[in-house]
Amino acid sequence: MHIENIYRKAIELQPLDVEEALYIYENASLSELMLLADNLRQKHVPGNIVTWQIDRNVNITNVCISGCKFCNFHCRPSQKDKAYITTIEQYRQKIDETIKLGGDQLLLQGGLHPKLGIEYYENLFSELKRLYPSVRLHALGAPEVFHIARISSLDIETTLKRLIAAGLDSLPGAGAEILDNDVRRRISPAKPNADQWLDVMRIAHKLNLPTSATMMYGHVETPRQRIEHLIKIRNLQAEVPPGHYGFIAFIPWIFRSDGTQLEKEGVVSNFSPSDYIRIISVSRIVLNNIHNIQASWLTVGKQTAQIALHAGANDMGSIMIEENVVSSAGASNSFDAAGIQQAIREAGFVPRLRDQLYRFRDYKGTV
Repeated sequence: MHIENIYRKAIELQPLDVEEALYIYENASLSELMLLADNLRQKHVPGNIVTWQIDRNVNITNVCISGCKFCNFHCRPSQKDKAYITTIEQYRQKIDETIKLGGDQLLLQGGLHPKLGIEYYENLFSELKRLYPSVRLHALGAPEVFHIARISSLDIETTLKRLIAAGLDSLPGAGAEILDNDVRRRISPAKPNADQWLDVMRIAHKLNLPTSATMMYGHVETPRQRIEHLIKIRNLQAEVPPGHYGFIAFIPWIFRSDGTQLEKEGVVSNFSPSDYIRIISVSRIVLNNIHNIQASWLTVGKQTAQIALHAGANDMGSIMIEENVVSSAGASNSFDAAGIQQAIREAGFVPRLRDQLYRFRDYKGTV
């Protein structure tokens, strides 16, 4: 296999097959991958701007029957002393704080709660939109949508249509982990499988609901399974009806193991900045039909995220006014609005505030 032929194919935005993508992932020098990815970034998002966002990640509930082995945040329904469902008054306080900081969006996620069906989410979204009509709801995720449909005796399309009518603006890529059913059986056996995740996203795209895609790597998966994950995302994006949003962005992040069940089973996170940069670069190269690649500063830190901006990433994500799930497994990095803009400038780029659809917003705070 000739690496120069693969590079030529990639720079022409032709889709690489699994063997080609795996070959460069395992054999190409990091500097060559970074250069190729940076050139491809300029094809997708020309210029010197790096975007960022202000939103808040609010957990609807911490009750979850999925039992994912990488999650410290969830609790079982029987744990009455720990279980909660966020109240409307708590939402009001959190949203008011977010708006004061310039935020325009809630990232609403929870668990697979056995008793919260479609009516609960319709009422929640409708009430939040009534109280705050300009705040966008980037909410749930494919596993939650699948779960809500199942316990409500509905099909996926009907469930999504009802959620959209109630106020759902976009669907996060949460719960993808690695889109391989053998991997999922090991790390999240009770969660909807890879095919079900893809089916929910396929229907969301049909309904023109904007979505994102993610990958949590660095646990039990192989390099081939990482590449196959990327290609499944790319192939699904190729199915998006003309004029529809599809996947707005792709965000890979490193598995954090502190205190998780996987750690107890001997699976420990081993973060390597160079491995992360390789992932970012190959993601940009393989995902020839997704414009935005996000650097996950929360899990990799400021310096590695800055390097990622020279390796195919064009976005630094959100300052995340509140985040509980990844932080509970050992991620301790943080940014405020001034800090994330400074980090972007230090990396040699111009920061621009954006919304979920990557439209520029005016930033009225301190630069």
